[in-house]
Amino acid sequence: MVSRHMIKRILLLHSPCDSVRFKTTSAQFVASRARDATFEKFMDNYKNLLKVISIQDLILAKPNNPTVSLQFLSNLSQKLHLNRGAASFLRKYPHIFHIFYDPSKSLPFCKFTDAALEISRLEAAAIRDSMPFVVDRLVRLLSMSTATKALPLRAIFKVWRELGLPDDFEDSVILQNPNLFKLSDGNELNTHVLKLVSAIPSGNLMAAVENWRIMECCKEDCGSSVDPLGIRFSFKHGFPPGMRLGKNFKAMVKEWQSLPYVGPYEEMGEKKKSKCGRLGLEKRAVAIVHEFLSLTVEKMVEVEKISHFRKWFGIDLNIRDLFLDHPGMFYLSTKGKRHTVFLREAYERGRLIDPNPVYDARRKLLDLVVLGRHGLYTGELQEEGGKTV
Repeated sequence: MVSRHMIKRILLLHSPCDSVRFKTTSAQFVASRARDATFEKFMDNYKNLLKVISIQDLILAKPNNPTVSLQFLSNLSQKLHLNRGAASFLRKYPHIFHIFYDPSKSLPFCKFTDAALEISRLEAAAIRDSMPFVVDRLVRLLSMSTATKALPLRAIFKVWRELGLPDDFEDSVILQNPNLFKLSDGNELNTHVLKLVSAIPSGNLMAAVENWRIMECCKEDCGSSVDPLGIRFSFKHGFPPGMRLGKNFKAMVKEWQSLPYVGPYEEMGEKKKSKCGRLGLEKRAVAIVHEFLSLTVEKMVEVEKISHFRKWFGIDLNIRDLFLDHPGMFYLSTKGKRHTVFLREAYERGRLIDPNPVYDARRKLLDLVVLGRHGLYTGELQEEGGKTV
């Protein structure tokens, strides 16, 4: 399967006309993409984990009494995408949720099981312990806004969990580092912009792909087979199983890999309108979203969320199309009524190749989601306080 824009470039190279009209809609383009069964299976469980996390946030919003009434959850069922109601969803995951009846309020309530509560504590501790990395991620994110070194705070709020930020990051990260970050009023009412106090020299920030290139050149088993000049503009590729790679497609990928581009932390300069200029802008956009995904804890993010940064990163292209046009680098899943993109090179068999403590804690919660109602009578689940409903 060849991407739409790859086909377009091939036709442009051999067409006497400067413009070619394509009738393929975005929906058709998404539907025709090559599927990857491993990522799709992962998303089957992950979409339910997202619902669990939404309920978790409601429960933990009251630290002194981490409970929530079923009546309250039922009123939010549609918003939380609990299609069969709150009670039915909670009962699917008894290793995570404990339902009990509160006689004083004459209402059924829900709380975390001890196992789920411990996982929540593990994640919070992992985030606290990784605070230097948290600060570095935020610095890098702001640095990719090369023109202003600033981003709207509401956009960062969209991805605070993906970046592994603490839920109070305004206080614990931004205000605790006044030498790095500054909050100012935005152009719209009640909006704020987060800025770097001073720009970090681009030479001090190495993109993740640069580390990969260095590692490739330093592999002992490769000897001199890897040419440093040959991969100086390349990205790691790995295509979906069963995807047909024709000669033209391979040729276009090889040509694209050797195309020079401006890195995600470098100043863009004047945008060129030539064909090479347009291709360079596209490759820079790919480099930016690649770096963005590399900064996330789980090397994945919803397309809608990353789209909030498009203008600030100077990307003039459709973000979703970028992911679809480069199936060797990204995988787009549409499970759970949302478009989620994965950094393909970071995963193997549905797990991160290079995990981190925050990811490990979140993975434990996903394991409980996968467990479902299994193991109820093996002594793993203990009776907790209150009358079970």
